[in-house]
Amino acid sequence: MKKSLMLLIAIIATVLSANAQYNYGSSSYGSSSYSTSSYGVNTNSTYVKGYTKSNGTYVHGHYRSSQNSTNHDNYSTSGNYNPYTGSAGSRAKDYSTGACNYGNGHTIHTGSRGGQYYINSNGNKTYVPKRR
Repeated sequence: MKKSLMLLIAIIATVLSANAQYNYGSSSYGSSSYSTSSYGVNTNSTYVKGYTKSNGTYVHGHYRSSQNSTNHDNYSTSGNYNPYTGSAGSRAKDYSTGACNYGNGHTIHTGSRGGQYYINSNGNKTYVPKRR
């Protein structure tokens, strides 16, 4: 009986913890805003719901910076910080010298909306920071 009660308490605590993480931010879905001007990142974020990739891998829901025309203010860009994960960005900024290190040995293409990419060994597009 004591083991059953402890198991029930552990399950309830897990469910409550998962629900609190799911509802983090101003809403469970859509966009939420917060101030991060000291980090120079995009002040608008979007919640991306969890989904299953075509290979069966589940991607958990997460926040990302809202889309705009540059990567200079994205969480993943070098010099920026993701307030949700606590991690620092590492991807090169568009038009920086570091952007030339992506896709070495591949022909870089520019898409109709300005994004730059190369075709990887699987035949898929791999987007890279923009180059001049």
